[in-house]
Amino acid sequence: MPISPQADLEITAFNWVPDFARGFVRDLRPRWACEEIGLDYSEKLISAVERPADHYQVQPWGQVPVLRDGDVTLFESGAILLHLGQKDRRLMPDDPQGRASATAWVFAALNSVEPMIFELGNVDIFSKDEEWAKLRRPGLIAFIRTRFARLSDALGDKPFLLGEFSVADIAMATVLREAVKAGIVAEFPNLAAYLDRCVGRPAFDRALAAQLAAFTEEPVAA
Repeated sequence: MPISPQADLEITAFNWVPDFARGFVRDLRPRWACEEIGLDYSEKLISAVERPADHYQVQPWGQVPVLRDGDVTLFESGAILLHLGQKDRRLMPDDPQGRASATAWVFAALNSVEPMIFELGNVDIFSKDEEWAKLRRPGLIAFIRTRFARLSDALGDKPFLLGEFSVADIAMATVLREAVKAGIVAEFPNLAAYLDRCVGRPAFDRALAAQLAAFTEEPVAA
């Protein structure tokens, strides 16, 4: 298993989150990438309730993940995926167009799809009793459907976004997972099958198990 306290690569993650967020925190993305290529990494677990002051020096908003790779430190899960993708062609093609396409799809997942899913989470979880949320939801669902329809067309009958699995699929699959409960993914059979292929990979199971194993039952300080 890639988790190794002696590894030069370090992923910062939370040591506790509420139940609804477990399995969905974005450190899942770099964990998954590492599992796909057998790349060892160590964990730095911090409190989500009382975030260490020095964490804001490397992540301005106090979020996770942060990646340290030797002398390189970076934040934002998409940037981290692209960094890890450069290490192995199993995560990113080694030809110029393949790399460009993988990069474009990572951005697409996190900028053209995820913001609406994030908003749906706000509407359905954090603001579900607010009148504005009840009014907003139908229009938001309709907009997500249009985005998913375009994604469905782009995917077509390919097994993965680039044909072969890449960091683009890690980004997109982790976004689509957040829309499953709302029932929208199931409306597009090829997207549902695509998501099943992605999360059915053994590396995903190992990454998910590693994230869940890091959580305590009660919030604790770092």
